[in-house]
Amino acid sequence: MENEKKHLFDYPKNIKRVLHFLYISCALLFALDFVIHRHTIHSWENLWGFYAIYGFIGCVVLVLVATGMRKFIMRSEDYYDYEWQSDQAEKLKEDLDQDSHVEKDSKKGECNVDD
Repeated sequence: MENEKKHLFDYPKNIKRVLHFLYISCALLFALDFVIHRHTIHSWENLWGFYAIYGFIGCVVLVLVATGMRKFIMRSEDYYDYEWQSDQAEKLKEDLDQDSHVEKDSKKGECNVDD
């Protein structure tokens, strides 16, 4: 365990650096919102923090829609396992039947390969 390779985010100091970078970036973009002239088409795009609010509402709607879709898209945990197990059981049964048929023929001294 001591020889494990350390990654970038294994150190709390690096995580704090990334968070500080994100906070500074957000503050800078917020400040630039007052300085930079935007070419808007609709009047509501000039509202203070419009794009931040629009992005937040978009994310919330996306999560709510995904949660609703989960109700009719979600399958049971063993959805694929059941089909796989039944197919494997049938194949195993066929293989056992073929093996017993070969053993019967080999007792006679013949092996019928065409069956």
